[in-house]
Amino acid sequence: MHVQIVLFDGFDPLDVIGPFEVLHAGGAASHGAVSVELVAAEGPREVVGGTGGLALRATAALDPARPGVVLVPGAAGRVGAPDAEPDPEAAVPTIPVLLGRTLTTGLPALLKAVLDNPDTTLATVCGGALVPAMAGLLEGRHVTTHHLGLDLLDATGAHAVRARVVDDGDLVSGAAVTSGLDLGLYLLERELGPRIAHAVEDLFAYERRGTVWHARGPEPAAF
Repeated sequence: MHVQIVLFDGFDPLDVIGPFEVLHAGGAASHGAVSVELVAAEGPREVVGGTGGLALRATAALDPARPGVVLVPGAAGRVGAPDAEPDPEAAVPTIPVLLGRTLTTGLPALLKAVLDNPDTTLATVCGGALVPAMAGLLEGRHVTTHHLGLDLLDATGAHAVRARVVDDGDLVSGAAVTSGLDLGLYLLERELGPRIAHAVEDLFAYERRGTVWHARGPEPAAF
């Protein structure tokens, strides 16, 4: 399983580093069955995150034709309403502004190609789900994001689910920032089995949280 983690200007570092560490360790535990790289829509470049100016280097261009997983992180910035007027005096843009800027890049077209590829799974962490959703790519799909973005997710035509991790087939999403750890562990379990995932949990002294939500089984009664 090859995983391409997408960097864009203003990305949230923990959304990237958490899954990267988990998946890289999964590769070591599985004798190389998992590989991970940092990519960008524009190709190799240094990309500055939204927290303290931390920069990471994308070593390749996002390749939607490559089988495996493409993972989109959220953004790190000020919390603000998506329709709020931009503040030119603000040193740090709001998260909706940072996510909205990705729509002016080549990333949405690449993500559409990812979703059109039967050999590729799109994974998202936190606000990363809003990037394809705002591009109109997740209409009718079950997906989660940070709890502050669930209403916006619904407004795009997606079915927002309040869960830690949501599995909708070729679309797997994680909720808030630290759910990137849970998402990475679930991908290891789904693709390689529970023994590899458990070995990585043991290495990091971290137990995956929550029940992974799937659109199957009986509809629960209202409490």
